[in-house]
Amino acid sequence: MASGMKYSYSSSSTTAAGGALNTSGKFERQPNHGHGSSSSSSSLSGVSVKGGVGFGQTHHPVRPKAPSSRRSVTPNSRTNSSSDCEEGSGRVRVAVRLRPKNAEDLISYSDFSDCVELQPELKRLKLRKNNWSSESYRFDEVFTETASQKRVYEVVAKPVVESVLNGYNGTVMAYGQTGTGKTYTLGRLGKDDASERGIMARALEDIFSSTSPAFDSVEVSYFQLYMESIQDMLAPEKINIPINEDPKTGEVSLPGASVVKVQDLDQFLQLLQIGEANRHASNTKLNTESSRSHAILMVYIQRSVHEKVEDGNTCQEKALRTTLSGRNAIPLMRKSKLLIVDLAGSERIDKSGSEGHLLEEAKFINLSLTSLGKCINALAENSPHIPLRDSKLTRLLRDSFGGSARTSLIITIGPSARHYAETTSSVMFGQRAIKIVNVLKLKEEFDYESLCRKLENQVDFLTAEVERKQKLREDDKHELEKQLRECQESFAEAKSNLITRSEFLEEENTRIELEMKDLLNELNRQKDQNDLMSEKVAQLEVNLKYNEQHQLESSTYQKVLADTTQMYEKKIAELIKQLKDEHAHAESVEEQLNKTKKLLNDSQKTIQQHEMENSTYQKALADTIQMYEKKIAELFKQMKDDHTRIEDLEEQLDLTKKLLSDHQNLMQGQKEIDELGLKLQEMYGLHEQTLSELQSLRSEHEDLSEDKARLNGELQAMRQRLLVEEKQRKTLEYELVKLKKVVPEKENVFEDKKLCMNENTCKASSTFGTPTGAQKTNSLRETLSGQRATIAKICEEVGLEKILQLLTSEESDVQIHAVKVVANLAAEDINQEKIVEEGGLDALLMLLRSSQNPTILRVTSGAIANLAMNEMNQGLIMSKGGAQLLAKISSKTTDPQTLRMVAGALANLCGNENLHMMLKEDGGIKALLEMVGSGSNDVIAQIARGLANFAKCESRGVNQGHRKGRSLLMEDGALDWLISNSNTTSTSTQRHIELALCHLAQNEDNADDFISTGGVKELIRISDESGREDIRNLAKKTLRSSRTFRTMQADKC
Repeated sequence: MASGMKYSYSSSSTTAAGGALNTSGKFERQPNHGHGSSSSSSSLSGVSVKGGVGFGQTHHPVRPKAPSSRRSVTPNSRTNSSSDCEEGSGRVRVAVRLRPKNAEDLISYSDFSDCVELQPELKRLKLRKNNWSSESYRFDEVFTETASQKRVYEVVAKPVVESVLNGYNGTVMAYGQTGTGKTYTLGRLGKDDASERGIMARALEDIFSSTSPAFDSVEVSYFQLYMESIQDMLAPEKINIPINEDPKTGEVSLPGASVVKVQDLDQFLQLLQIGEANRHASNTKLNTESSRSHAILMVYIQRSVHEKVEDGNTCQEKALRTTLSGRNAIPLMRKSKLLIVDLAGSERIDKSGSEGHLLEEAKFINLSLTSLGKCINALAENSPHIPLRDSKLTRLLRDSFGGSARTSLIITIGPSARHYAETTSSVMFGQRAIKIVNVLKLKEEFDYESLCRKLENQVDFLTAEVERKQKLREDDKHELEKQLRECQESFAEAKSNLITRSEFLEEENTRIELEMKDLLNELNRQKDQNDLMSEKVAQLEVNLKYNEQHQLESSTYQKVLADTTQMYEKKIAELIKQLKDEHAHAESVEEQLNKTKKLLNDSQKTIQQHEMENSTYQKALADTIQMYEKKIAELFKQMKDDHTRIEDLEEQLDLTKKLLSDHQNLMQGQKEIDELGLKLQEMYGLHEQTLSELQSLRSEHEDLSEDKARLNGELQAMRQRLLVEEKQRKTLEYELVKLKKVVPEKENVFEDKKLCMNENTCKASSTFGTPTGAQKTNSLRETLSGQRATIAKICEEVGLEKILQLLTSEESDVQIHAVKVVANLAAEDINQEKIVEEGGLDALLMLLRSSQNPTILRVTSGAIANLAMNEMNQGLIMSKGGAQLLAKISSKTTDPQTLRMVAGALANLCGNENLHMMLKEDGGIKALLEMVGSGSNDVIAQIARGLANFAKCESRGVNQGHRKGRSLLMEDGALDWLISNSNTTSTSTQRHIELALCHLAQNEDNADDFISTGGVKELIRISDESGREDIRNLAKKTLRSSRTFRTMQADKC
């Protein structure tokens, strides 16, 4: 068996308490959203913060006033708070984005491990100070290092942009340590690749697609705050621009900054490129292009209000608008402002190495960020004083935090524990900012200029319309007069035609009346004929009834006559036969009599000699003669009686023949009766057929009744079973709740056993056997063993069968927790056989087929990867179509974690030589190589491990002599990928790739492929430069043992 890895999972749950804020003011209502609980609220200048005062106010809190239904409206502008805005309207939304590791992080990885652990499903971030101490924080969204620019924009900035398009102010700001990707997230232009565009370009793209140049206008200003001096980046000559604040509304404006009206995205990107060229940036130890100023993009949007966007207005607003505008409605215009703030990164002097002018810049950056942090702290802690005027940055952002703008903040952090303090500071800044709730306000103005232009156009149009209609009326008058004359002429002609037509119709009417009289006479005659025919029909019906009765009697008589004739014929035949028998008997008697007479004569001749002896014989003879004479007399008498009887029968036969002839004569005159009889027989036949069909229908009805009764019985039984299953389901759900409470909540759900072992080995080697490294390894092993013990305890209490039944639950949360427990159990060899026996493998494969939940697919793939560590399970997985399912999932998902689990499962299956052909036919090898496109290092490591397992098994089969031919990996291009990635930076991946190349090269049938693709050079490099001695020795052995390689090297020499 080849080496593999196992995955462990644990579930965790968090809850966020929601809070509500209220404020006083004219015709304003505040949204009820936010993190944490909310207490009393105060209102200063229309700004509401959790239990405190607004951003920038220095008064003490005052008692809040009750909300009023009135609103103040000026002729030019009005504001109202949004109570119907989308979810999370007022609270500052905070997201965290983790920067991928850079070269410096990879170099220092041996000294500083990752301190950040992300849990995107739970929207949590965990900071590990060391292996035994960590803190967990919850945000509105958590982005991993693989998150795309598009997804970051849609989650963080798009809701703000949509709110700005609806008339509200909005702010999107990036905060974090220098070099963590703030400028990349916000200001990336994406010239070569549009998918890398930042929030600025994507926001303006959405704004242009949602506005109309004919009715709306979009203007931008782009400036920077450099060493407490505001400088225009679109006009670099404008420096030290002052900040003006409206004493009534509190709005901040920059009168000296350039305001450029933009028409499309290309024009904006050109302006953005000009501004970025004028921004201050320098090279420090932490960042080669470190921004030395805070860049702020202001987008001013002015939109005309149409009916379709007025759904947020109340009935009082509409009534007020009607009152102010009179009959002609005054057009409304909404003005809003979008701020996109790219803050300069905070830095520590000892780490950045700043000195001289860079040191002064760093001081001003840290000073402004400190002032911003103080304001955020004061707002989060409900402080009575907000230090707004400590910095120009806080003055510019007074509307973003605690004001009336919708604000989204994205915190950018790095993964390295080297900057643990800076990362913690950034995270705590976001945690305090998430507590702030703004009061969104809508600003609308009456557009009198537009109304005036509209009215002037209407007057011109109406004047031209009046003139056009007057001309049309004159033309219509002439046309009507002409038509009148034509109508009069037509009327006279029609009148004459009508008179002629009426005379013709009168003649036609007279003719029709005569025809009607004739028809009536004809109808009367037909009526008389019909009456006569009716009488004949009635008479025929009577005759028909009589004939039917007579036919019935004739048929009865005919039947009796036939029976009598048959009986007589039978008796005559018997008498004739008896007569013949009697004649034969009489002849025999005469013969006997003759013989007797002859004997008597003979006896008389000898009687004299035997008188004494014959006396007795003579007596017996006399008796015999007397008996025969009596019999002869009886026979003669019987013959006379039979003769008399025969004569009687002959008379009866003559009478019967006479009757038959009479009956035949009668039957010849009754053909119609015969036809009626035939019809009657046909009707009788139809009646019999109907009876038979009725009988069959009755039998079918009885069968259906029996089926119905049987189905009712089965239905009742099914209902009973459903009730029992429902009770079992409720029992399983209750046990699942117990299971959720017992499962540990703070363990990493995506670490596998093999990976942990590799990391421990690396850490142990890096610490050179120090006690600290051993303690870390022992601590991790104790954690894993404790987790496995907890899962085993749960399995014993609940039962594996019930846990597997939860995999078929209709609730996705129940399935997720159940499959996590099964995956943890499958990580132990002792549990794998029991899981398979209880149907766990079938249930997991069914989840892969039917579920669309990404978490379920990821964890299920990990569970199958754990089961695939067993050789017997590998055969079952392949026979049940597991490789096809894994290949299908890899083609559908882009999640790196899911791909990692799928690749791990396929890699374990590659370690069984007997399954290689089936694995290739099911698309497993092809899917493994296609997952290279994910770009994830963990996925690529599993791919390399799978190819190494596959090549090792093939090499063993070739050496043992039971496998021949070219490697199956060659057809899918695996050799090219191995050669091109053999110099990867990942030690584990490089080791597996080198092993795969060495094992593939041991097959002599692969030699031509190695020569054509440059694989031989790579083998020579591995034999000299590989980081592991065993791999170097294996490469050298392969080069020496291959006849083709030796010949090629000899030719070169």
